[in-house]
Amino acid sequence: MTIIELAGGARLALPEEPVELKVGLREALLEGQDWREGLSDDICIGVWLWGQWQPTLEPAGFGRDEFVDVVTEYRRELWLWLVGDRVWAQYVSGLAGRVARRMPVLATGEPTPNPSDR
Repeated sequence: MTIIELAGGARLALPEEPVELKVGLREALLEGQDWREGLSDDICIGVWLWGQWQPTLEPAGFGRDEFVDVVTEYRRELWLWLVGDRVWAQYVSGLAGRVARRMPVLATGEPTPNPSDR
């Protein structure tokens, strides 16, 4: 399993490719549905990934809204993965890198407080 190191010592594990989810999203794309809207839909990769990474990101001060913004900004790469021009490892590692660069600890230069320290 590949791990992305985040500032402050947090680590994101890159999950295995969600093949069933990919099939559902690709079918929606081919049927002409606007798969980019409604990030709360059951078939959305952003919701699925948030479920995977939330335990790491939230304690570091990176909330769901910020995550949704990053996923939305990265939608071209999502589309390329869905149509087969990118492999899963390229998509998910690129997205994890974007998340890592937007972590609050990087923006302030100071570690994000751990909620258990309060």
